[in-house]
Amino acid sequence: MSSKKVLVLCTGNSCRSIIAEAVLKAEGINAVSAGVEASGRVNPNAKKVLEENGIWRDEFYSKTVDEVIDEDFDLVVTVCDNAKETCPVFPKKTKTIHIPFEDPDGKEYEEFIKTFEEIYKKLLPIVKKNLIS
Repeated sequence: MSSKKVLVLCTGNSCRSIIAEAVLKAEGINAVSAGVEASGRVNPNAKKVLEENGIWRDEFYSKTVDEVIDEDFDLVVTVCDNAKETCPVFPKKTKTIHIPFEDPDGKEYEEFIKTFEEIYKKLLPIVKKNLIS
């Protein structure tokens, strides 16, 4: 599955998409994340939850979709409604799926743990299924 490439897209690319990228990479999936309006920073609580689960990498950073638009992806996953509505058209016809998660930004750390667990339980199996089919 590592030969297939996944883009996880959200609005700010500071929480949900970074967490999803990390979870997918930890499972051996070639993943990248980006934001339609990237914040330019990784939320400290997103980093903390990834560190506590042993999957933080210093390569994770907040980037705009413009930085990755020319890459070939086998699957694009939008994780928020804003990203779904503003998802750009990629040069190559790319399968896009929507798996929304509530934004933990600005909330207590427990919400980041909840988001991490939801991404692991919900997003990961759907992405694996879509990469196989």
